[in-house]
Amino acid sequence: MSRIDVHHHIYPPQMYDALEAAGGDPSGWQTPQWTLEKDDAFSESIGIGTTIFSVTTPGAGVIKDAKKAAETARAMNEYCAELRNKKPSKYGFFLNLGSLLDVDLCLEEIRYGFDVLGADGVVLFTRYERHYLGYQGFKPIWSELNRRKAVVFIHPTHPFDTHLVNDHSPAPLYDFPHETTRTAADLIISNNLREFPECKIILSHGGGTLPYLIHRITMLTDTAAKTDKTAEEMIEDGKRFYFDLALSGSELVLSALLDFAEPGHVLFGSDFPNAPEATIQRFTRVIDSYKMSPETRDQINHGAALALFPRLHRPSTPAHL
Repeated sequence: MSRIDVHHHIYPPQMYDALEAAGGDPSGWQTPQWTLEKDDAFSESIGIGTTIFSVTTPGAGVIKDAKKAAETARAMNEYCAELRNKKPSKYGFFLNLGSLLDVDLCLEEIRYGFDVLGADGVVLFTRYERHYLGYQGFKPIWSELNRRKAVVFIHPTHPFDTHLVNDHSPAPLYDFPHETTRTAADLIISNNLREFPECKIILSHGGGTLPYLIHRITMLTDTAAKTDKTAEEMIEDGKRFYFDLALSGSELVLSALLDFAEPGHVLFGSDFPNAPEATIQRFTRVIDSYKMSPETRDQINHGAALALFPRLHRPSTPAHL
């Protein structure tokens, strides 16, 4: 069976317009020129049968006017839904939102995106201004996503300090994995994972550095910044996450992640078109050659995603039935 790619980006025309108006991607990463034809050719080259599209950072939130950002998110969602409806077995999409700080607008788009467009899940970024995803003000959004038993794909965005140190130190290369870890830890410590247990949360890029740092993070239990959790509970909560393998084709990463994650919680991801194709091809070869059981390999390539997106069991059926 072909791979299901849960970390795969799309650039609707509205995203290009928003980035141009904002002066480019604030992370400093070069914006790729996406076309569906290029996307299909790439997917075929590494055996991807189904792609769950997401608009990557900075998303519609790059527009500072809340209403305009919401309108842009709506237009991008309708673009993705139209594409999905043409080939529902080949394409899916994560719902785009504006800034989570605009709670009412986000709740409105969640309702429209799931009830009308039939989104497969929602993409959230690791930080909105100075707040990571465990922020108290985001609870109404989490509550609605929990009610819907939503799949939540968390993608890193640039850290609060966006100053580029030098040309070979762009934020996506170094800071993105740590931003994923920061927001994951924030979700653990704020008790979001237990308060909203019906949300299935996918962390990008092998969970950033979470599998490596989770035991270090439990040091909080022995400091003045105490939490209500024990070290064991924090580790247990870390294992509630799902993890994609985008840009994680390393034997060291795979060993640590597969040892940490629960069975069926690791999924294939490519990070096309933002990562160079040569890098994706190289990392995919490492994943394919890594020694693991046939059951684990099947889970990574498609089984875990089928469990998260049951409509893919009915490949000719659009998501918005």
